[in-house]
Amino acid sequence: MTLEGIVRRDRVLGGVGLAGLALLAWAYLVRLAAQMGSMESAAPMAMSMPMAEPWSAGRYLLTVAMWAVMMVAMMVPAASPMILIFATINRRRAVLGTPAVPTVIFLAGFLAIWSAFSVVAAAAQLALQQASLVSAGSLKAAPMVGGLLLLGAGFYQFTPLKQACLARCQSPLGFILSEWREGRGGAFLMGLRHGGYCVGCCWALMALLFVAGVMNLIWVAALAALVLVEKVLPWERVVSWTTGALLVGWGMWVLVRSL
Repeated sequence: MTLEGIVRRDRVLGGVGLAGLALLAWAYLVRLAAQMGSMESAAPMAMSMPMAEPWSAGRYLLTVAMWAVMMVAMMVPAASPMILIFATINRRRAVLGTPAVPTVIFLAGFLAIWSAFSVVAAAAQLALQQASLVSAGSLKAAPMVGGLLLLGAGFYQFTPLKQACLARCQSPLGFILSEWREGRGGAFLMGLRHGGYCVGCCWALMALLFVAGVMNLIWVAALAALVLVEKVLPWERVVSWTTGALLVGWGMWVLVRSL
């Protein structure tokens, strides 16, 4: 088989693997949402009201796991172009005699950063629940909190940090050329750095999960699609600034209604 044939085969296999990972994460979320819906149906009043429940290690770890799986479902599709380009360049270098590095190491570094984000997000969720600012069933924030999150995410779309991180995420080849590291440790570090740019680009949008409910899968899918569009389309400022303007307007509307 020629080099180009090997590269194409690797890209297909890598794409199938990434799609399978994302689908498994989505399957878990669908099952979890169904379980939470059943609990809410069994006790609608109790589950719809905010609850100030005490923290526990088990509860916190389960919340971290939920957020981590959600980040896999939402962020792996958007990161797939970067991951596949890493795999392609790695394969070409291997043919020339450079020791091959498994692409899964790069992916592990990327997911490690989003797992760290999940630790923070879970703490924020439980703190909001303890303050009775998030409902126990849908994990939806109170209107005032939701409005502030929309405003914050909207304004963040216009910041230099957002634009700088988005530019790095939109140029996989540029990232590879400027951030390449040798060996397994280097691949893991590259995954960490790309994940860091990705978090810098998307953390405010992920906070919007509280607006319509963390387990509102339609809302989860909409935010995942927005992240993908931001990273794939070439008009990054048009998409980001349009989204920012809409979020600011929506946030102001929500805040006015909540007064």
